[in-house]
Amino acid sequence: MVYYPIGIQTFSEIRTKGFLYVDKTQYVYDVCHPGKFVFLSRPRRFGKSLLTSTFDAYFSGRKELFKGLAIEKLETEWKHYPVLHFSLASAKRGTVEDLDSLIQYQLGSAEEEYGIENRDSLNITIRFRRLVEDIYRKTGTQVVVLIDEYDAPLLTVLHDSERLEPMRTELQSFYSPLKDLDPYLRFVFITGISKFSQLSIFSQLNNLNNISMLPQYAGICGITEQELKDNFQEGITELGKANNMITDEVLAKLKLKYDGYCFAEESDGVYNPFSLLSAMQNKKLGNYWFSTGTPTFLINMMKKFHADLTQIDGSEAAPEEFDAPTEDMQSILPLFYQSGYLTIKDYDPVVNLYRLGYPNEEVKVGLMRTLVPYYVTKNVNLTNNTAAKMYLALRKDDMDECLTLARAFFAGIPYQEGTLQDAPTSEGHFTAMLYVMFSFLSQYVYSQVRTAKGRMDILLKTDTTIYVMELKLDGTVEEALKQIGDKGYAIPYEADGRRIVKVGIRFSSEERTITAWKIEAGETR
Repeated sequence: MVYYPIGIQTFSEIRTKGFLYVDKTQYVYDVCHPGKFVFLSRPRRFGKSLLTSTFDAYFSGRKELFKGLAIEKLETEWKHYPVLHFSLASAKRGTVEDLDSLIQYQLGSAEEEYGIENRDSLNITIRFRRLVEDIYRKTGTQVVVLIDEYDAPLLTVLHDSERLEPMRTELQSFYSPLKDLDPYLRFVFITGISKFSQLSIFSQLNNLNNISMLPQYAGICGITEQELKDNFQEGITELGKANNMITDEVLAKLKLKYDGYCFAEESDGVYNPFSLLSAMQNKKLGNYWFSTGTPTFLINMMKKFHADLTQIDGSEAAPEEFDAPTEDMQSILPLFYQSGYLTIKDYDPVVNLYRLGYPNEEVKVGLMRTLVPYYVTKNVNLTNNTAAKMYLALRKDDMDECLTLARAFFAGIPYQEGTLQDAPTSEGHFTAMLYVMFSFLSQYVYSQVRTAKGRMDILLKTDTTIYVMELKLDGTVEEALKQIGDKGYAIPYEADGRRIVKVGIRFSSEERTITAWKIEAGETR
């Protein structure tokens, strides 16, 4: 029987209690040789804490934990270093006082561990500096510093500039000694969700090596395709038996559901480890990543930037956008990427642009469900029931019934219930609402799709049909269909083999719902 380490973030516990472990120790060795100051950003529940714990065990010289792993053949010394392991994951209340208390507590625990006098009367800058220096003098060995979830306190107040500034100052005070402590340090590893330059707190640590988007470390967290096939054979078999699927079907479903995260150009995608392990454990293909909740900071930042949900998938970003300081950030895209809601789909070296998109079905559908109260209505049960009925209609290729259900649904939404849209009577607002509803039904729905002559409002793909949809606010369905024809929106899909259906839809700003539509169905090619 396979034991899956769901929620277990301690390397020693996984190795001593017989949990499944996917060997990442080659990466551990490569990062440390000759790395010294290293930073890595990855989304939540992606194995960052486990990786940090693995560094802890490695530098603590616990050779017995690495028996049979890749690093066993690479490391010859297994030298024991004193390790200072900090985590700021619990500092999420958004106050400087709470953050200071947490850091002081962890510094005090380290002082006690190494037999150093308690210095709680000192500020965190001096206390941290003296701690490292004293450990070095006492042991005669350089110190290893590991900082997990370094940005957790800042993400809580990211949308609030007045609270962000003092929080950032507090963290600067904590991190500032690191550069000057260089002679006393063997290795420093810092990890979190957001990038270090984005939060401008490591201004003095200019020798920090950011490996977050380097191709050679793309698989350091997450599960690669090969790792899935090598380590999860029993789980794949059991998942197939429980869902009446053969192995190839299971692999295809897992790929569609949990794969697709790409952290560097020209690198293979990886699976979300938390979702993959949960699916194996439960023998069910669920939306596990979203069951843990959508971070409040993301919702707050979407409000701050008045995020247009229809413009996110397929968006483009330059490399410098990912490193912009938070206070100067002009787009929410980098934060969407770092949080795991978008991933790299393509990179154009000629123009130096990344194309971003949703990594997989779990993320896209899960995000839409999460955002329903903010974009559509707070009545989530009504939304779920309507979406289920629309799904059944779409499976029958009955777009007429689908839009009839949508019309009744939108007509029942109270005025201005959605909070993330500036203009609740704009065409963009209604497009976003329809886009959210269709996203419940299929991963393959896209909005504001670029074509040679413009952008189509919504593109929806099923197994048998491609729907090309244009919306007009207070216009006519004839105008909508004419635009589809004049702009050639359907032409790129004529060789697909599926039936192409053109749909013109009229929204009324007065009635705040769909008031008319016209469907032009083509033949299957």
